Amino acid sequence: MIDGAAGSTSRAHGRAELPQRALDELALDRRGLPPTDPGLDAAIEAGAEWLCRAQEMSTTADGGLAKNFSLLSGWSSSYPETTGYIAPTLLAFGDASGDAAYEGRARRMLDWLVSIQFENGAFQAGSVEAKRLVPVTFNTGQILIGLAHGVARFGDAYRAPMRKAAEWLVATQVPDGSWPHNQSPLVATAGAKAYDTHVAWGLFEAAKVEPDAGYGEAGMRNVRWALGVQTSSGWFDKCSIKDPATPATHTLGYALRGLLEGYAFERDEAVLAAARRCADGMLGVLSPHGFLPGRLDRDWNPAARWACLTGSAQNATNWMLLWRHTGEPRYLDAAFSANRYVRRTMRIDGDPDVRGAVKGSFPVDGAYDPWQYPNWAAKFTVDSCMLEREIRKATSTPFATRHHPGQR
Repeated sequence: MIDGAAGSTSRAHGRAELPQRALDELALDRRGLPPTDPGLDAAIEAGAEWLCRAQEMSTTADGGLAKNFSLLSGWSSSYPETTGYIAPTLLAFGDASGDAAYEGRARRMLDWLVSIQFENGAFQAGSVEAKRLVPVTFNTGQILIGLAHGVARFGDAYRAPMRKAAEWLVATQVPDGSWPHNQSPLVATAGAKAYDTHVAWGLFEAAKVEPDAGYGEAGMRNVRWALGVQTSSGWFDKCSIKDPATPATHTLGYALRGLLEGYAFERDEAVLAAARRCADGMLGVLSPHGFLPGRLDRDWNPAARWACLTGSAQNATNWMLLWRHTGEPRYLDAAFSANRYVRRTMRIDGDPDVRGAVKGSFPVDGAYDPWQYPNWAAKFTVDSCMLEREIRKATSTPFATRHHPGQR
């Protein structure tokens, strides 16, 4: 999870210095969004296969997933944070496809994560090769999601590591429910973050397999703290790694998902209302063809001309979850439109390094992970498309055939 921290590499490098493959990709993107939607099944399968390739191509070859594939530098080393929450994605895909090999891949990911867990239960910042090894709240919460799924699927082999991670989060939470300490020294400014509700989600997952440990209650304390930094329009203060005035849709998506998981854990209508305010703010700037600006200011005005594809996929999932809670078709319209936009940026054949991958930004030189295909972008796209497929199979109602009120 990198909130545009690298800036636009195209500005840091002269265009003449860029590899030809990067220049070719940019030229394609500048022509506009490709017209063809590969469809749900093809995008899901290609995305899952690319996540497998990210595991195989990690330069550290340790069972984790490479952080990204870069058009400038190739494959990277393994990234603990996102490897943690990608494990459940591969388990879900394996179940849906009937391919048991995905279960084995997920288990290798979890085994690697257990092997690098700190004695206090936390997990490190950055890639596995980071020189400064410090415990980080957000990363620990994301890996906790994977460990909790590991307990649910595989049993007690992952219970002790899961407990250690959850208990470290509970111990480091301050009385108001936030985590002002242990932010990543590599990318984040100091202080509590609204997107740490996605850490709370890890505690909710741990509570499913350890219901009497107080993990869920700690998660709800953080959700309620986050409501205190939400504006009346639904936007969140303290919701960006480095640029709180214009958070990325990625971190807004994290915050919103945490609220939705909090509502699923404890049916507090105030939490659902807060989630709807945030979701509606983003829905209001979604274009008819599914473009969601990559950054948004406190009045829900676009602050970027590029799309953060990760955020688009995340918020498509969030809108679908809200549809389940509210029954309002406009949420499905928005979700299906955003998913279709992301799918149209994907390639499902050709070069295996990018087949099934999802860019950080569209166009590829946008300020969110420019020139890169982050592993979490593919993860959230696979998740969202699998949920869309599930919903479409369960209902015959024709969605995404009209523009919802408020679209610009």
